[in-house]
Amino acid sequence: MSKSAWSRIGWASLVQLTATRFRLFLREPEAIFWIFVFPILLAVGLGIAFRNRPADVLQVGATTAQLTQALAADKGLTASTMDESAGTRALATGNILLLAIQKPDSVAYKYDDTNPDARTARLLVDRAIQTAAGRREAVHAENDLVHETGARYIDFVVPGLLGMNLMGSAIWGLGFSIVEARQKKLLKRLVASPMPRWQYLASFLLSRLMMLIVEVAAFLGFARLVFGVPFRGSLWQLAVLCVLTSLSFSALGLLVASRAKTMEAASGLMNLVMLPMWILSGVFFSASRFPAVIQPIVHALPLTAAIDALRGNMLQGLSLLQLGAPMGILLAWLVVPFAVALWIFRWR
Repeated sequence: MSKSAWSRIGWASLVQLTATRFRLFLREPEAIFWIFVFPILLAVGLGIAFRNRPADVLQVGATTAQLTQALAADKGLTASTMDESAGTRALATGNILLLAIQKPDSVAYKYDDTNPDARTARLLVDRAIQTAAGRREAVHAENDLVHETGARYIDFVVPGLLGMNLMGSAIWGLGFSIVEARQKKLLKRLVASPMPRWQYLASFLLSRLMMLIVEVAAFLGFARLVFGVPFRGSLWQLAVLCVLTSLSFSALGLLVASRAKTMEAASGLMNLVMLPMWILSGVFFSASRFPAVIQPIVHALPLTAAIDALRGNMLQGLSLLQLGAPMGILLAWLVVPFAVALWIFRWR
């Protein structure tokens, strides 16, 4: 058989392997749930938990109309006039958080200091009464509340969830598939074929790219429609970042599964690889919270680089040139693990 014929057969095997990976994925409802449904549910939960809402208005009472008028001037308070006995009952039943009692030459505050809202009410009530009595602040201060799209917590967390989802789907999806095939002796049959080792491993990477379009579009489309998460950077550059991120974690998944012989061993290795990144890479809060001594390690992690790049593109509108450092880290995590996986991979 001619060399060109062998070449056509070789590329045909790559196409068939990639299509097989895709069909096997669609037969796994658990994988579909974790890749498509779970990040959306997580975004909904966090979006509800950290939604924009007006400041709480605290219910308080006062024993004189003059005190009630002073307290009503504060937007954070709702005051009612009541005598001391009625106010004490209202405190006991939770109808008010604090009762301001007028004394001959002072004001007494009756409240439960173990209740955080009551402590807040005490500060607001005292401020309102002191201001009504003529106290002047040495420095005038105003609140400048930020509710701009892009500065909310949900805007911050969506790129983190996207990076975490790309990591999980790549490592779990590829790692478990390879180890399962090894356990079922399927790899043993493939080793006898003329198929090169690199084509078998590359088929997993290509199948990930096919799923990536739907995976990313579904999640980001939901975040945009429901929460109004901004896309300030170029969409095609965002796509490049997602592809690079997915390929980097796919290479890491291939490395993890290159020698594992059982699903239990693969699961342990995958959790060992991903757990530090879940904690350190700033998915739900800034990675800068960690001590300076471990910051070099934090920034060397692929998930940190992926999240930094995604947030830079989506929230700040940075270009790929401006994101050179995190992209370089992701490229290194693509090339090195794939090369090592190709070197140490075992069919049996």
